[in-house]
Amino acid sequence: MSCPNPNLNQATATPIAPGASILGPGRAGIGLLKCLANAPPWLGRAVGALMGFLLWHALRGRRKVARRNLELCFPELSAAARETLLRDSMRSVGLGGYEFVRAWWGPPIHESYTLSGLEHLEAERAKGRGILLLSGHFLTLELCGRMLCRHIPLAGMYRRHKQPALERAVKAGRLGYADAMFAREELRAAVKYVKRGGILWYAPDQDMRGKDAVFAPFFGIPASTITATHQMAKLTGAAVLPFFHRRGPDGSYVLRIGPALDSFPSDDAVADTARVNGLIEAMVREAPAEYLWIHKRFKSRPAGEISVY
Repeated sequence: MSCPNPNLNQATATPIAPGASILGPGRAGIGLLKCLANAPPWLGRAVGALMGFLLWHALRGRRKVARRNLELCFPELSAAARETLLRDSMRSVGLGGYEFVRAWWGPPIHESYTLSGLEHLEAERAKGRGILLLSGHFLTLELCGRMLCRHIPLAGMYRRHKQPALERAVKAGRLGYADAMFAREELRAAVKYVKRGGILWYAPDQDMRGKDAVFAPFFGIPASTITATHQMAKLTGAAVLPFFHRRGPDGSYVLRIGPALDSFPSDDAVADTARVNGLIEAMVREAPAEYLWIHKRFKSRPAGEISVY
């Protein structure tokens, strides 16, 4: 395969910042968020929890989407158990909003966390390979990404914000700890970065449509998924390592890097994409309340199937 095609360039999955996409603040709002980012962690978490309570009531449409996603993905749970999980997930959205601004604009990291599996990454770097850190859209992604940047030079892919002031402020904040940031239309630059031995955080777990998307199982449901993990690995020769992160029960954070996927990529893009979805599903099952359920993951349906929302 040669250079990425235009369809792949347009459809790359990127992280969603709950604090940005929901609040959409202007300059004054950014100033307030920066104050929150520098507040004592106990206060920031309390504000985040309050935000989650308010979002439960304000985002009725998103709450409905999250409820439907949980029905589809956890049919084995009782209705009451799923409702509890839904409430926990909305609270997690609020906490995630605080964690995002804390990562972007807060002081040096002093939160307690554990990191395991770094030896897997270093083993691949010793071979001169670039790294794709395969992750999902968990609400801890930004803060835990900043934590990981204390140990390795890490780049990320992101979606530009529509508001110029927010775009400038967020990118400047990220570049305070990340090695580089690539907007989704800058895939060629990201490919070059990885080819040179760079480490790139990548999450392909959002609904995608277009030439480079296939339907692969996610919680047993055909989910439109971009094949970019397979394609990027082929283009760059990078090792693909799972990266999972979650909140600990004591307020700390848990970061875990798994060993490089063996025999990846294969010659079968669909099989590789199904494998990627399976890995992300396993991560979600470990911390279901911290996943971004408000996204319409199953919006695109195979030909002939009706909408699930």
